[in-house]
Amino acid sequence: MAIVDHAKQAYWTTLREARRLSRRISNKQKPIILKSRGICPICRVQTQFVARDPWLRDHLLCSGCQSIPRERALMLVLERFFPNWQALTIHESSPGDRGASTRLAREAPCYIASQFYPDKAPGTMVGKVRSENLEALSFADESIDVHITQDVLEHVFRPADVFREIARTLKPGGAHVFTVPLVNKASATTRRAALNDDGAVVHLEPPMFHGNPISADGSLVTMDWGFDIAQQIFQACGLYTQMICIDDLSRGIRAEHIEVLVTMKSNAPVSAIGAA
Repeated sequence: MAIVDHAKQAYWTTLREARRLSRRISNKQKPIILKSRGICPICRVQTQFVARDPWLRDHLLCSGCQSIPRERALMLVLERFFPNWQALTIHESSPGDRGASTRLAREAPCYIASQFYPDKAPGTMVGKVRSENLEALSFADESIDVHITQDVLEHVFRPADVFREIARTLKPGGAHVFTVPLVNKASATTRRAALNDDGAVVHLEPPMFHGNPISADGSLVTMDWGFDIAQQIFQACGLYTQMICIDDLSRGIRAEHIEVLVTMKSNAPVSAIGAA
């Protein structure tokens, strides 16, 4: 079984690399929409940020590491809140194979990468990746300094359970640092899909899928989040969330829906925070 799992991972890695190379070749044939020079928060060198498509969120690329704006924004926020992040226990759910994910894995010895494998028990290893369900984490109470999710929470069915599990497993003073497309902005969050009593998916809106690093089927979008996500987090677990919006071309950060959210766990008990 381990050999099969490794073979699957190698297959998806090869496929992603082939697709990425194909996109880079295709993109070079398009006219430049935006170009700027600056320091990339991911590869930390003087570089050029280039977009050949008006959807900057996915196409304003660092010429060096090929990171995109939301990845650079998340890395910048992480370093400002936790300048000692290399020494911390960091868990990232559903990491990518570029950008902040690769830097975290390379520089933080206590970095833990996880994916959701429905057929694997939580806490088991699939190669170098841990099987975890954000709605029911296997980590011990107060065992993680920083949880990181990059565009993951729009794919969960029970977000309140996710927020409670993250709060439970965070150490006092720790945080969940994450990105999620806030497509509804000032409008209320809406649900696109739910599960009925027997676990079958019920589509409330036409199905929409985003890329999935471990499946060609993609990931179903379950939530169209708005700015009220901070209120929903507080109602679920009693923790406060800051929403940080960065526009800084000198760091290659400009696009729609690239807010970085930081849910902090105070050193005070959660019950005391909720009563404040």
